[in-house]
Amino acid sequence: MKSAVLSRRNFITASLLAGGGLLFDFSMPIAAAVPGGQAQHLGAFIRVLPGNRFVIGGKNAEIGQGAKTSLPMMIAEEFDVDWSQVSVEQTHADQTLFGAQSAGGSRTTPREWLPMRQAGAAARAMLVAAAAQKWNVPVDGLTTAAGVINERKSGRAMTYAEAAPSAAQISPPGLATLKLKDPAQFRIIGQSIPGVDTPAIVAGKPLFGIDVSLPGMLHAVLETCSAVGGRFIAANLDEVRALPGIMHVLKIEGDGEAESLLDGVAILSKSWWSANQAREALKVQWDTSAQESFSTSRYADQAAAALTGEAHAEIVSKGDAESAFAAAARVVEARYEYPFLAHGTLEPQNATALFRDGAIEIWAPTQNPEAGRALVGRALGLAPEKIRINLTRVGGGFGRRLMNDYMVQAAAIAAQVPGVPVKLLYNRQDEFRRDFFRPAGWHRLAAALDTSGRVTAWRDHFVTFGRGGKPARAADMPASIVPASLLENVVLEQSLIETNLPTGWLRAPGSNALAFVTQGFLDEVAQAAGKDLPTLMIEMLGTPRLIEGEGRGPALATGRARGVIEKVLAMAHWGGREPLPPGRGRGFAFYFSHAGYFAEVVELTVTDAQIGDMEVWVAGDVGNQIVNPLNALHQVQGSVIDGLGQALAGQKITQVDGAVEQTNFDGHPFQRIDATPRIHVEFVRTDNDPTGLGEPALPPVIPALVNAIHSATGKRVRSLPVDLSA
Repeated sequence: MKSAVLSRRNFITASLLAGGGLLFDFSMPIAAAVPGGQAQHLGAFIRVLPGNRFVIGGKNAEIGQGAKTSLPMMIAEEFDVDWSQVSVEQTHADQTLFGAQSAGGSRTTPREWLPMRQAGAAARAMLVAAAAQKWNVPVDGLTTAAGVINERKSGRAMTYAEAAPSAAQISPPGLATLKLKDPAQFRIIGQSIPGVDTPAIVAGKPLFGIDVSLPGMLHAVLETCSAVGGRFIAANLDEVRALPGIMHVLKIEGDGEAESLLDGVAILSKSWWSANQAREALKVQWDTSAQESFSTSRYADQAAAALTGEAHAEIVSKGDAESAFAAAARVVEARYEYPFLAHGTLEPQNATALFRDGAIEIWAPTQNPEAGRALVGRALGLAPEKIRINLTRVGGGFGRRLMNDYMVQAAAIAAQVPGVPVKLLYNRQDEFRRDFFRPAGWHRLAAALDTSGRVTAWRDHFVTFGRGGKPARAADMPASIVPASLLENVVLEQSLIETNLPTGWLRAPGSNALAFVTQGFLDEVAQAAGKDLPTLMIEMLGTPRLIEGEGRGPALATGRARGVIEKVLAMAHWGGREPLPPGRGRGFAFYFSHAGYFAEVVELTVTDAQIGDMEVWVAGDVGNQIVNPLNALHQVQGSVIDGLGQALAGQKITQVDGAVEQTNFDGHPFQRIDATPRIHVEFVRTDNDPTGLGEPALPPVIPALVNAIHSATGKRVRSLPVDLSA
């Protein structure tokens, strides 16, 4: 990321609070951190309270990735206060005040690393300037610590709270005058700090969208067609309206877009339980003629036919792959596949909405509030300023809540009962039926080897979902994918088949499947070359250099990739392909995604087709600073557990007649505590700005797992989820 470009005039304003204290309100246009370079505004605020305590705004959506703690940590560090003096409050959603507030793509840390620190440094500078004026001394003679301004020469001291009234009159500092701390001076950044919401979560206090309660609130359930996209024909609405406790039964006319609004029937009651019970009596006639042809078995047949024919389109073609394959000493070929997956967030989708006086207020656990604002505005014909979005903590996002369908649905229902707050809450069946699924995919791969075992060419025919020649959301494969970016002769092709299922981003989107395919197949290639996969990867990475990414994607630094590979090999005491005890195996994988470099080793035992005694080693490079080591450890551990769950727990989404078959966790299980391995995590520090950690540790664990299974059993796993009994 380029450094943020900030305007001195708009950077900071300060005002006195009623009853004492000082509010710093930062308004900083950022051109370099947004697509197209258009001006955006980032707002963070600090309240200096009497008693020398400080409230720092947590501006980003908190989905468990720790942003509500880490961003205030950055501000507090440069503000030069003790963390024990700080309280954190969630802001509402407003990009004109706070800038980007989305949580996705592991972008929060790189996007906010400089602006948050500048915000803290600017506030500190104004307080120091106020003290210097009062004491009539140079600013250079003053220091700060723990929210106290000290004069070295006289020994005088003044708290930030005492300086606040005068600081309100100080002109904002020029950005060029701000001196940020040397990392060696950090006292908050780099410390393990528990999440600011953890005590409330443990105590069961209301934080999440599901907890919202407003006076006079009605509870809503929403019935839509099980075959996604089916259109409403008729229903026994009057019969359901007559049921005890039912306040409203409303027809919802959709726009045909799953991420906005599909046809449905909303039932409102004073309790969610009675509304959901009344739903059992609802009988809807749907037109599903356009959806009934979609099924898992048909997809498999279409993919098999596509893989045997000519691809629909090229993703990239470079060098002379045809000649390289013709001259190869050996060609390795294989097919890999993986299924649709659901997100399975523990907190079901929900939103609360209150429509009155031509405006709407929404309480929602969203990862992408401004996209939700746009959708609600379009659905209700409202200007953006007529929509207020209050951010609640998110009980699991993983990309699902980047889509805001539930927000639009709640708004559409509330608009039909003006003046009444309405909470829409999915049940678990809704949660699985109405997901935005990780798309399935099929790959036909080939690699050419010369006589020395060097990879000379690479081909991948990728079949996935899309329409009109355009891949569905999260169904694309980047031209810069490893190893294609490392080789001279490459052909990446793609064929598309249609689906009625809406697709979406799942934690480490794209990479969570493509790593399994590429690193699993490369392990086969390495074996054919008489090498182990780490050796093959290091050979392909070559000398340290930068390989440009696709579009705005980050460049791959081959030296950083090699650094994490060598680190994890040392951590795990990797012994190459040397034999382990019978039934014991080790697998390795590397992947670069979301600007993070991760290499992982899995060791396990396979007994009677059952996997046990698993251990995982993880080495990652996310730059020169780990903001919160405790949270970083948890993010990596969670990524490993998520990835193993995708491969081992039996997760897959299947369809019949256009409808999803899975309706609860029994059909789409997640990793259990007793299956969690021992996980060892270390970071390789490099001279690069810090990047995000929510996603890049996940992709390598899946191929490392299947490569370990091969090491233990000789069996290649080319289809997910893993089934060793087949």
